[in-house]
Amino acid sequence: MGIRFALVFSAFALLYGSLGVRLYHLQILKGGDYAAKAEARHSIGRIYNPVRGNIFFTDKSGAQVPVAIKKDYPYVYCVPSEIASSGSDIKEVAAKLLPFIPDVAEDKLIEKLDKKDDPYEELIKEPDAATVSAIEALGIEGVKIEDRSRRYYPYGSIGGQVIGFVSGSDGIGQYGLESFYEDTLKGRPGEAIGDQISPQEDGEDIYMTIDQNIQSKAEKILGDAVSKYKAKSGLVIVSDPKTGAILAMAGNPTFDPNSYGKISDQSWFKNTNIQEVYEPGSVFKLVTIASALDAGKVTPDTTYVDTGSATINGFTIRNWDHKAHGKLTMTEVIEQSINTGTIFAMNKMGHDLFYDYVKKFGFMEKTGIDLPGERIGSTSTIVDGVPVNYATASYGQGISVTPIRMLSAVNAIANGGVMMRPHLMIGESKEIGRPISKDTAKKVVDMMTSAVVKNKLAAIENYNVAGKTGTALVPNIGGKPGYKDNAVINTYVGFAPSYDPKFSILIRLDEPEGAPLAGQTIVPAFRDLAYFILNYYNVAPDKLN
Repeated sequence: MGIRFALVFSAFALLYGSLGVRLYHLQILKGGDYAAKAEARHSIGRIYNPVRGNIFFTDKSGAQVPVAIKKDYPYVYCVPSEIASSGSDIKEVAAKLLPFIPDVAEDKLIEKLDKKDDPYEELIKEPDAATVSAIEALGIEGVKIEDRSRRYYPYGSIGGQVIGFVSGSDGIGQYGLESFYEDTLKGRPGEAIGDQISPQEDGEDIYMTIDQNIQSKAEKILGDAVSKYKAKSGLVIVSDPKTGAILAMAGNPTFDPNSYGKISDQSWFKNTNIQEVYEPGSVFKLVTIASALDAGKVTPDTTYVDTGSATINGFTIRNWDHKAHGKLTMTEVIEQSINTGTIFAMNKMGHDLFYDYVKKFGFMEKTGIDLPGERIGSTSTIVDGVPVNYATASYGQGISVTPIRMLSAVNAIANGGVMMRPHLMIGESKEIGRPISKDTAKKVVDMMTSAVVKNKLAAIENYNVAGKTGTALVPNIGGKPGYKDNAVINTYVGFAPSYDPKFSILIRLDEPEGAPLAGQTIVPAFRDLAYFILNYYNVAPDKLN
């Protein structure tokens, strides 16, 4: 019996002894190695993951302004295995940390801290400086504070819809430039091949044509107009008609990419300048008149007699003011925005030729702008052979366009008949067509400039300004055919100086309260923005009064 007891006792002693040696080996001799492995596992992403490229806007002097960059934020995490090996009491550690993590229940925090085999548990995302100092002062072994990088947008909501944002644990670009240039910005992750590590290739920086100063001013003016007239929304584009460069682009309402997760209405992420279509109204008259001039069917001095209405296919179309204006020239049609005059010009061309020019101006295809989600408007009503549809299309109703396509067409007029591809990446100017001749373009510019002089609202002292208003009805969507009652979209499009334009602007208000005319709402906003840009660029006056 004594011998048997001695053998059993010896066996257990040997077993526990070996366990003790093993524990000593793991916790004391190899403790540093395992802690290092935990740290390596946590930081390995920094070895493999590339740094995302930055996005820069460019001001008038060529200076690069960073609008999407990497920024380091502190975060707090723990290594539970290290806490356990330190001999600290888990409940005491939890009690010390709990005041800094109020959104986590005590039992859940203890559960995190007590995962002895876990090398990493996140505790606090982006704590403030006071919290960081307080936790450092606690000196808890196994509780660590490090910097973590994420996307940061230093100008907040300015340019938000153009820039987009980065989301998800993998940092994937969503919307705007972040999405369109994802492959350029994201770089290439590193790889582990055997015992060799192939380093990552960081993403490339991209440099945009948008001028932060013009962008900020455009958004301010647009926001003030939306607020003043209680509009549903609004948008604005500023471009260089000679190159196609986008100098500013915005929609209202907008969002701050730094806090995109707090936006409940995701339609705010959408860039309506390229991703939505609308019936442009009278700004489209420029296309119709330019086409008729270019085809040789009318001249600026061609006259007709306006009776105030035109009846086609049993439908009566009236002028916006419901008045008859008598004998008018084509220049006066543009000056007074006469519907029947535009119908007259379209009929002088004929349906097929009108259709061909609409196609030449690019309304049946995308512009190719370097932003995601560009749509094509609908011109299906002018291929069905119904005369009344051609008539309404001639003054911008019954067909739809994107704002960027509408501005591109007007830019062709401003640029001597040459159409440039709109773009945001510096150095990407490209000619994409010539819908009208240089001589035709000059005649239309004369008409647009005369319209500004006669109507005065968009006029800027000492400068020739070319422009055109548009007050369009709003179609019913998903309901009865026809248009909404007492709802309009106001657009103004123009450029300055008229005969050597440094910029063009399309600015729009959607459904301002009371359905006022564009001259009352959006034209003053255009003038304010144009005046700012002329001064910002130090453009010399071109008009002697």
